[in-house]
Formats: sequence, structure tokens, C-alpha cells
Amino acid sequence: MHPSKFAQNPLQRFLMATEIDTRLLGMIGALAIIWIGFNVFSGGLFLTPRNLWNLSVQTASVAVMVTGMVLIIVTRNIDLSVGSVLGVVGMVMGVMQTDILPNQLGLGLGNPLIWVLSLVGGLLVGIGIGALQGVIIAYLRVPAFIVTLGGYLVWRGAAWWVTMGRTVAPMDPTFQLMGGGPAGSVGQRWSWVVASIACAAILIGLYTGRRQRRRFSFPLRPLWAEAALGAIGCGLTIGAVWVANAYPWPRRIAENYAAANGLTVPETGLFISHGIAIPVLIAMGVGVVMSFISMRTRFGRYVFAMGGNPEAAELAGINTRWVTVKIFMLMGALCAIAAAISTARLNAATNALGTLDELYVIAAAVIGGTSLAGGVGSIAGALLGALVMQSLQSGMVLMGMDSPLQSIVVGIVLVFAVWLDTLYRRNKH
Repeated sequence: MHPSKFAQNPLQRFLMATEIDTRLLGMIGALAIIWIGFNVFSGGLFLTPRNLWNLSVQTASVAVMVTGMVLIIVTRNIDLSVGSVLGVVGMVMGVMQTDILPNQLGLGLGNPLIWVLSLVGGLLVGIGIGALQGVIIAYLRVPAFIVTLGGYLVWRGAAWWVTMGRTVAPMDPTFQLMGGGPAGSVGQRWSWVVASIACAAILIGLYTGRRQRRRFSFPLRPLWAEAALGAIGCGLTIGAVWVANAYPWPRRIAENYAAANGLTVPETGLFISHGIAIPVLIAMGVGVVMSFISMRTRFGRYVFAMGGNPEAAELAGINTRWVTVKIFMLMGALCAIAAAISTARLNAATNALGTLDELYVIAAAVIGGTSLAGGVGSIAGALLGALVMQSLQSGMVLMGMDSPLQSIVVGIVLVFAVWLDTLYRRNKH
């Protein structure tokens, strides 16, 4: 062993053995400081099961979109239109549920096909918008900043034009489940099932990863490091599910449920756990799929190759134009999923839907370690960045800060995060 290894402190040895990125660890530390700080200044209201559950639901739509923004920024592009795309797609899905499908096509309110067709229609619109913007960027060579800035204006206007400014409500009851709430959660039992599956996936992933390393004669982590990673991953999963299960249904809703199902309500009240919210499960699923795409597929390798050196990638035979179009199509699909979550949560499609979401999505990606210079980015880091951004917003609302002051704080945090990222890369090289 190299002599310098003996001079490292225990934390440094742990980070090297487990291959945990120091930037990711720093973000986790920053998130812990934010949570503890807001909890102190709010009089203990922040770190409660109710607030943390609501925080997870509020983060879901931004978390879905930030996974696509990582790939866009990695390729040295930007998308300023995601909030507007979310707004117009949400409005289209709302109109389909309240007018087009039940009235004009005669399906009738409550038809089980309504929410499915609305979601499919929204996905097609989102993918179409992404394809249009991608073609203009890739084949007409118009800079992504200009194309998506134009999209920011065009699609926001289109969202108003769909209904001439009217709010569309209510949404289909099944569609509403994607927004969370007592009915839009999986409950205590299924939450523990999800936790068991997640823990099993973590352990299996560590085992198969070690086998692959041994197969190709790559350096292996010490067994204690593998055990530590497994314990940390499973511990965080179990802790998150415990918090979700600790948040009960509102008293009146629980009493109505008991009356409808012939249950006796105890004197202390009926405790029914929310469990994990469906939008959170959707965001987790999107995160897993996008991580697989970015790290385990040829398309993902092409994306990072383009970001590292676009000219070399093109000379190597990568069809960079088509890859660019596919990235923006993927971003459009993710905006549609986020739109479904947002409209279902509000139980309405409004003209303000998605306003300023593009700023939070870009900020979350950058705070999560995605370099604006291209070539570097992480889905896991971006998801953590989305949680940091939403934690800031939620904490400031809880403390009663004015909206202008919230914008000032978010702007300062974004600039500070980019500055820290610049220092990190400069010291690394």
C-alpha cells in the first residue's frame, strides 16, 4: 500500500473504499443542514412526517423533468421551455378528460379509458413538441438557447389558447391518483413491500457489480465497504418508508372511510397511514429508468461522448443530430409525465401550471453536479438537487417568507452552487 494511504483520515478512507463522490456527500451534508436549520427556525415544523411527505410529493414533478435536463445539459444544450411544455401538455390532458373524450367522442364521464387515452395523448403531444424543437436545433443548426426560449413563449401562449384562459377541472378520479393524497398513496403494507424490493435491488446490484468486477479483473472494494454501502442504502430506504407510514390520513377522511367500510373508530381516532405517494413512486421509477439509460445503454454512452467532445463523437460515427433529436423527444415525454403529476395533484389544469419550473429544473441539475460545459452529469445527483431546491422553497414557505425573498435566495444558491462546481473542477484538474 502506498505510504500516503496511512495519512488519510477515516472519512477519506471510507470515501475511497466505497467510491462515493465527495460532491454527492457534500450535497447530502448541505441537505441535512438545510433541513435542520429550517426545523429550528420553524419551531420543529419542518422535520415532521406530514411536511416531509408533502415535500416528497412537491418534488416529484421537478424530479421527473430534471432527469431529462441532465442529458440535455451534458450535450452542451439547454431547454428553457420545459415549464411551458408542461403547461400546454397539462392543459391538453385536462381538455381531453373534461370535454373531448367524454362529450365529443361519447365515452361518458368515468369511463376507464379516459385517463389512459388522456395520458397517451399528453405523451404524444410532449414527444411531438420535443421532436420539433430537436429537429430545429440539430438539423437547422439554431442554438438550443434560442429555440427553447422561443418555445418558452410559444407553448405558454398555446396553453392559454387551448381554453382561452379558462381553468379546466375536475380531472378523472383515476387520473387524480397520480397526484398523491390519501387515495393516491399505496398505504403502509405496500410501502413496506416497496422498501423490501428496493433493499433487495440494492443488495443484488452490489453483488452483481462485484461479480462483474471480478470477471474483468477490475479492482474490488473491500467487503466491509460493500457491507457499508448496502447498510446505508437499505437504512435510508427503510427510514424514508417509516416517515411515509408515520403520516396518517386526515381525521375526517379516515372517519368517512370507516363509515363506508363498517369499521369502528377508536376513541383515540383511526390511524391509517398514507404510505408512499404514487407520484413519488413514479419519480423513483423514472429515476431508475433514466439512470439505466444514461449508464448502461449505447444511447447514454453517445450522449456523454457528445458532451465530452462533439467533433470527436461525430468523427467516430455517432449520428449526433439524431441523438440530439432523441434527447429532446425524451425531454418532451418527461414533461408530459410531470404534467400528469401536476394536474392530478391540483385536480385542475390552469394557465399558471409549470410557471418558472424551467428555472428550478435547470438549477436542480446544476446543483446536482451537471456541468454547463457538458460531458459531466449524474441522474442521482440531479434528483438530490431537486430535493435540495424543493426543500429550500418549502422551508421558506413554512417560515412565511415573501415570494420575492424566496426568489432572491434561490438565485443566490444557484450562483453559489455553480461557483463551488467551478472550484471543484479546477482543483480536480
